[in-house]
Amino acid sequence: MVFQVPFLISYSSQYMTLLPGDVISTGMPKGVGLGFKPLQYLKSGDVVELGIEGLGASMQKARAFTPQVCTKSNPKLSND
Repeated sequence: MVFQVPFLISYSSQYMTLLPGDVISTGMPKGVGLGFKPLQYLKSGDVVELGIEGLGASMQKARAFTPQVCTKSNPKLSND
């Protein structure tokens, strides 16, 4: 792991209230796609589902990162 569990809990708790049973899903630094031949990485539209029996599941849909540029027509992205 890049960061140890106590650091992850401390850092996360600065931005959200953590309650007993909360899960902090960290993934892997380079991802598991590096171990496949040929290499396989998430692409826009892929779905990732994480579940724990008896607890529930969480599903996320991957989408490509699109950088936003601050313009007069899009002032919400301003750093002011």
